[in-house]
Amino acid sequence: MLLAIDCGNTNTVFSIWNGTGFVATWRIATDHKRTADEYFVWLSSLMALTKTEASITEAIISSTVPRVVFNLRVLCDRYFGCRPLVVGKPECQLPVAPRVDQGTTVGPDRLVNTVAGFDRHGGNLIVVDFGTATTFDVVDHDGAYVGGVIAPGVNLSLEALHMAAAALPHVDVTKPTRAIGTNTVACMQSGVYWGYIGLVEGIVREVRRERAAPMKVIATGGLASLFAQGTELFDAIEDDLTMHGLVLINAYNKETV
Repeated sequence: MLLAIDCGNTNTVFSIWNGTGFVATWRIATDHKRTADEYFVWLSSLMALTKTEASITEAIISSTVPRVVFNLRVLCDRYFGCRPLVVGKPECQLPVAPRVDQGTTVGPDRLVNTVAGFDRHGGNLIVVDFGTATTFDVVDHDGAYVGGVIAPGVNLSLEALHMAAAALPHVDVTKPTRAIGTNTVACMQSGVYWGYIGLVEGIVREVRRERAAPMKVIATGGLASLFAQGTELFDAIEDDLTMHGLVLINAYNKETV
């Protein structure tokens, strides 16, 4: 069985793949100070509580937070007896290498989303990921990552607005019933929601113009379904895109050994 680990700036997701499907998925706050022993206590407790029986023999890690990789590697080595693949490291091969400026380091999550998006939807694709940052990944006709866009994430923008303006409260992200707010909270929610709809539609429009080709657009990330309610831009919503990409990359590396 494969342990797939996706470590983002806010949360880290652990999923167990049995060869045909994911048998369990759990989420924990990302913390670079968490030790391998702590990870194992948490993970083994959840496996016991949910009666998940898994004999893990392989592992793969995608992490946008470099400082957590060491302890995740120790977790896999010490408790599961396997050396994990780490996306972005030289020993982890991709089906198609990214085509970007020389010396550029592409985020592992973006590489994984590219592989998964191409597998499910083919090339000439834009993957919009609503995470801590809102990212746009452009996938070429052959599955290569060829660049993209990074914008501040929705919750990050709300937090910055709350911290910078003393009179403005912290609000949750939701789709407002009207564009014109009649109170402070409604005004902020409308500005963030419809502002991000405009941001996404505008960036996709510019990418399509530059590429001069029809391009599908898929969305992933925790807020993807919410923002899909405000636009007809997305061809699909993919909740498990990153995990699917990790499974594909692990399988590709096994085949090429």
